[in-house]
Amino acid sequence: MAKSPLILLFSTLLLLSSPLPSFSSDPDPLQDFCIADLQSPISITGFPCKPASNVTSNDFFFDGLAKEGDTNSPFGSSVLQGNVLAFPALNTLGLSMNRVDIAPGGLNPPHSHPRATETGVVIQGKLLVGLISTSNVFYAKNLTAGEMFVIPRGLVHFQMNIGQEKALIFTAFNSHLPGAVIVSLNLFGSRPSVPTDVLTKAFQVDQSVVDQIKSKFG
Repeated sequence: MAKSPLILLFSTLLLLSSPLPSFSSDPDPLQDFCIADLQSPISITGFPCKPASNVTSNDFFFDGLAKEGDTNSPFGSSVLQGNVLAFPALNTLGLSMNRVDIAPGGLNPPHSHPRATETGVVIQGKLLVGLISTSNVFYAKNLTAGEMFVIPRGLVHFQMNIGQEKALIFTAFNSHLPGAVIVSLNLFGSRPSVPTDVLTKAFQVDQSVVDQIKSKFG
């Protein structure tokens, strides 16, 4: 027995309104902006909004990426973050930026961003930019000023200054709080520390090697 046009129409509308992946998307914002109230606890979608009556022009501007970072660090690099915690106007907007300064021979060490894809453009210097896929395939290229790269969400990657001058990168993320998992710090500098026998087996080395590396991140 053939279905009536009314039943077919109802079925189609029900299908289109169902939360299937192919029809799902982020909801459109219901207000012009939502300046984060950083004094309130964060929720799954972001911070609560600062009352609109308290919003000023200054809320929409941020100069935290204007100053060169201090690269006098163990890695010879500095990352200045422009996420929602530093720039509350980014709250709920799904974007943020970092400034990365790297001294000659310095490294922005292997890390990943669990909540965002990253794209970046080299402003100054010469860099080796590399990433590793979940199939353990290593992709890398030397980049100079004006060239751009992209790191898919969650993949381990790094930038190393292979030039003779300081390097500068600006990176952007499709999250207002992308997070960063720095591989060496997470494994060898966590508190409490990862058990030594886990690390010796994972890296197939003696305990003395693990103890030496842990001492660098203590």
